[in-house]
Amino acid sequence: MKREIGWDNITHDDRSVVTVGTFDGVHRGHQAIIEYLNRRAEEQSGPSTLVSFDPHPRAVVHGDDVPLLTTVAERADLLEELGLDRFVVVPFSMDFAQLGPEEYVRDVLVKRIGVQEITVGYDHRFGKDRAGDVDLLRELGGQYGFETDVIPPQEVDHDVVSSSSIRSLLVEEGAIEPVNERLGRPYQLDGIVARGEGRGRKLGYPTANLALEDARKLVPKRGVYATRVILPDGRQRGGMMNIGRRPTFDEMDVTVEVHLLDFEGDLYGERLSVQFLQRLRDEQKFQSAEALAAQLSEDEGRCRTVVGAMA
Repeated sequence: MKREIGWDNITHDDRSVVTVGTFDGVHRGHQAIIEYLNRRAEEQSGPSTLVSFDPHPRAVVHGDDVPLLTTVAERADLLEELGLDRFVVVPFSMDFAQLGPEEYVRDVLVKRIGVQEITVGYDHRFGKDRAGDVDLLRELGGQYGFETDVIPPQEVDHDVVSSSSIRSLLVEEGAIEPVNERLGRPYQLDGIVARGEGRGRKLGYPTANLALEDARKLVPKRGVYATRVILPDGRQRGGMMNIGRRPTFDEMDVTVEVHLLDFEGDLYGERLSVQFLQRLRDEQKFQSAEALAAQLSEDEGRCRTVVGAMA
């Protein structure tokens, strides 16, 4: 797959069969669109092309905090696995947001990227103030020589899947199982192991403290989770992840740390990928370190059961 990230790397190919969107999460609804796009591209003998944006348009236009389900790099890897031919990432800025609908289609899609056919959802909007719609897109297609293909909402088990609904499930509930069902895979955090204060080791549960690679990445609701950890060499271990402030020790900074089951070794400075399998419990404050250690032992047992069932 060609990765054309940033204006300097975007090439022109007027055979492109294009869809447009942020595609954050590359969830099962997105996957259905990419599968359809790939079929159309094969029929039209052109490269299947996703035009995406970074930063998220809402973050730029409205100043919203939009935590990412997938970083651009993660998105690219997932799209490549789906067989996409070309991933184009347009830098989104306030200047870009001021492009009118026709200016955007003519100067960006037609002249800069190239398009013979575009596939969009029935409610697709584009251009300044989201003034363009599918009717205008069809009209501009006739003017600039491309076809417009409009598809209905993509449902999974009769449920319309959206990135915003997945974000809500993670942030408000830490609801891992319905999230993984919507994604079609476990939700994942990647990070570099940094030195912590060693509290876990003193309790008999040494942890790898993760510094996330992208500060915009969404971190699920505080609590304890059963996870699968992918080591730098590709080996996998069960993991027990804690996201929180360590209230037993009256700390305020939120940390992301994972205890690897049946593992010994030095991971400082290494990159880990952590896949979420199930939420075990909420963050709690215990009366003593001993009470916390007893709870961790119980958590470990439940974690081993979850990881074993999903092996």
